[in-house]
Amino acid sequence: MNDADRPMMVFDRAAVRRHRDRAAPLVDAVAPVLAEAAERLLDRLDDTTHRFTRALDVGGRGIVAPMLAARGIDCVSMDLSAAMVRARRGRAVAVVADEEFLPFAPGSFDLVVACLSLHWVNDLPGALIQLRRALRPDGLLLASMPAVGSLGELRLALAEAEAELSAGASPRVAPFVDPRDAAGLLQRAGFALPVVDTEEISLLYADPLGLLRDLRAAGETNAVAARDRRVANRSLFARALAALPMTQDRVVATLRMAMMTGWAPAPDQPKPAQRGSGVVSLAEALKGDE
Repeated sequence: MNDADRPMMVFDRAAVRRHRDRAAPLVDAVAPVLAEAAERLLDRLDDTTHRFTRALDVGGRGIVAPMLAARGIDCVSMDLSAAMVRARRGRAVAVVADEEFLPFAPGSFDLVVACLSLHWVNDLPGALIQLRRALRPDGLLLASMPAVGSLGELRLALAEAEAELSAGASPRVAPFVDPRDAAGLLQRAGFALPVVDTEEISLLYADPLGLLRDLRAAGETNAVAARDRRVANRSLFARALAALPMTQDRVVATLRMAMMTGWAPAPDQPKPAQRGSGVVSLAEALKGDE
C-alpha cells in the first residue's frame, strides 16, 4: 500500500480503546439511551421477511446482543476493549477485535449490527468491506452512526467558549458522517440495495454536567488525533455548558443518527432495470387528464 492509499489517521485508536476500557464499569448509566438507539435500528428487521440465525454485534456494549437473542438470533459480540467484553459478556459469545481488522471468516454471519460503533474508525470504507465479506450472500448489515448535526449544541458551545478564552479552537467533538455520503460508502464497500435515513433522539439534562458524564460512560470522549493534549482551561467546560440551549429548565443535546441498511450481494436479489429499458417515457407517466 502506498501513502496515497493509506487512510487518514483522523482518530487515535489507542485512545478509543482506553475510553472504552474506562467506560466498561459505567455503561449501565447510559443503557437507556443506547437501548433506544438500538431498538430504532433493529426495528428495520421487522420490514423484511428474512429470518436471521447468526449475527455479529459490533461494539454493542452489552445492549444489542440481548435484543438479538430475544428475537431468536444467535449472536457473537465483539468490542475493541477487553474490559468492555469482560464486563458485558453475559450469555453471548464475546471476542476482543478491532473493527479495522476483523478476525472472522467470509460468510460467517447472515446479519451484522453495528449500533453507534463505527464512527471512531479511520478506514471506514475498509471496515465496511470487511463487514460485507463476513456476511453470507443476501446477509444484512444494519449500522447507525452519529451524523452531521449530532451534539451540534455542544460542538458550537465549546468552540465559542474556547475562542473567547484563547482566541482559537481545537477539535473537541468528533467529525460525523453526512447522511448524503453514507449510501455512497455502502455502495463503495460492495453492498447492494443501500438505504440511509436519519433519526434523532433529544436528550434533556437538569444538570449540564450530566451530558459530559454520559459521554464518558458511553466511551465517547474525544479521541480525535489532532486534539489538544493539554489540560483544558478550568473555565472552558463551565462556560460552554452554561451556553447550551435549554427547554423546560433542561439542557438540550441532540443525537442525530444516520441509519444505514445494506445487503451482501446475491444472485437472486432484485436489481434496478437497465437505463433505457423502460417501455413508458417519463413524459407519458406524468401526463394526466387536463
